[in-house]
Amino acid sequence: MSSDFESYEQDFAVLTAEITGRIGKVPKLVGDDKKQMVANIEKQLEEARELLEQMELEVREIPPQSRGMYSSRMRSYKQEMGKLEADFKRSRIAYSDEVRNELLGDDGNSSENQRAHLLDNTERLERSSRRLEAGYQIAVET
Repeated sequence: MSSDFESYEQDFAVLTAEITGRIGKVPKLVGDDKKQMVANIEKQLEEARELLEQMELEVREIPPQSRGMYSSRMRSYKQEMGKLEADFKRSRIAYSDEVRNELLGDDGNSSENQRAHLLDNTERLERSSRRLEAGYQIAVET
């Protein structure tokens, strides 16, 4: 039974290493390549979850006296899986931010451009207000 567990461990290690490498590539990709990579990572994460389930089943079948060591290994694998899922989520958020910026036409100077437009509009509003006040003064004087 422990040989099955060790086999699952090796498969899990290879799979998580591959997932980690792919997660690192997600922010650098664009368009369909990025979508395809995200889909592949989701499939691999599902495979890793299934491997963890198989490993848990193997641990349950191990005699109680040696189960403790395998249980602690399982906890560390679950933590690693949680970390992978969090990293993937962060990479997807970065992915969605890039798409959002692309769709909205947001570039690095957008806040400076918005500030310049705001200042121009404020000046225009002040000039219009002065004209209205001058017109009101003329109306009052007449």
